[in-house]
Amino acid sequence: QVQLVESGGGLVQAGGSLRLSCAASGRTFSRYGVGWFRQAPGKERQLVAAISCGSASTYYADSVKGRFTGSRDNAKNALYLQMNSLKPEDTAVYYCAAKSGCAYYTRANEYDYWGQGTQVTVSS
Repeated sequence: QVQLVESGGGLVQAGGSLRLSCAASGRTFSRYGVGWFRQAPGKERQLVAAISCGSASTYYADSVKGRFTGSRDNAKNALYLQMNSLKPEDTAVYYCAAKSGCAYYTRANEYDYWGQGTQVTVSS
């Protein structure tokens, strides 16, 4: 069992930055692939970033490449998403997720565990 809790969302102006955190419980967190997803009103949940258990491989959606950086700290059972150069279209609820396995996973239905989400709003 892995439990995930996101934090760090808020309201920022376009061009600003936010750092999201995801705190995980569970002794085997280091053996899980993890990801960040987001869902805007009226839209489907979409992948933002996926990270393998050893951080050897990271995948980013085209819409965030060069602006967002996902990372993990297995010693702290934590996952992070540094978001720079934010745009209004980044406004969404952001979720962290985990799946048993050491690859990176790009589909939402592959993940076993999800956090409750944290709201990110970017104003113009």
